[in-house]
Amino acid sequence: MLAIVLLGTMVSATPAAGAEGSWEWPVSPPHTVTRSFEAPPTPYSAGHRGIDIALHPGAPVTAPEAGVVHFAGVVVDRPVLSIAHEGDLLSSFEPLDAVVAEGESVLKGQVVGTVSTGGHCSATCLHLGVRLHGQYVSPLLLLGEVPPAVLLPLE
Repeated sequence: MLAIVLLGTMVSATPAAGAEGSWEWPVSPPHTVTRSFEAPPTPYSAGHRGIDIALHPGAPVTAPEAGVVHFAGVVVDRPVLSIAHEGDLLSSFEPLDAVVAEGESVLKGQVVGTVSTGGHCSATCLHLGVRLHGQYVSPLLLLGEVPPAVLLPLE
């Protein structure tokens, strides 16, 4: 079971949907993260609530896990796609020109759109965000890219 501490509160996701490393990268390799997740100290503080993956417009993007399209449309000046997954997880991608519609079921690995332009990356990346029970968490936890903590004996 995946357990994550969010601003001092322990939450967990179901093993089927939220097991560490159970999601697939939504893009083909290389997986170059140009900006990592930066948890804000409070829910409304500055931070970076996801990861930026180096890509160019037109690159295909796939669903990292099965789910249902929660939102597909424009937010402010950029196209956004959000997918609801089991375990109260929600993935979001921007900028992304979706090829799926709100309410549509998607399979893990299914193409859901292509990288677009707009947003804070200036057409050089895809932003991937993940929320667990409404709180942002690092997508790397679900992609299996965070090494486990190792406790060493005191000597």
